[in-house]
Amino acid sequence: MKQLPSDVVPYKRTPIFDEQSVPKGLLKEHQTKESVWGKIIILDGKLQYTINEPENESIILDSGNVGIVEPTIRHEVRPLGKVRFFVEFYK
Repeated sequence: MKQLPSDVVPYKRTPIFDEQSVPKGLLKEHQTKESVWGKIIILDGKLQYTINEPENESIILDSGNVGIVEPTIRHEVRPLGKVRFFVEFYK
């Protein structure tokens, strides 16, 4: 898993989502803007995080594993049963 660069700082975060409230836009391919990093933080349960480029890679996230979203890289998530998570954004 990628790491956040040491020079980025958090500037906002999403509300806490669960398997029913996760926005539909996160369930299909999407991306962050240039220079915007994301950190997917799981509170409970599991989430499949799929990075669609440059090659397809799926990672199962849980409370011990965060997902790092690189700027402009297409990705999507899928709840694996009950889950609670949020996303922090960094610049």
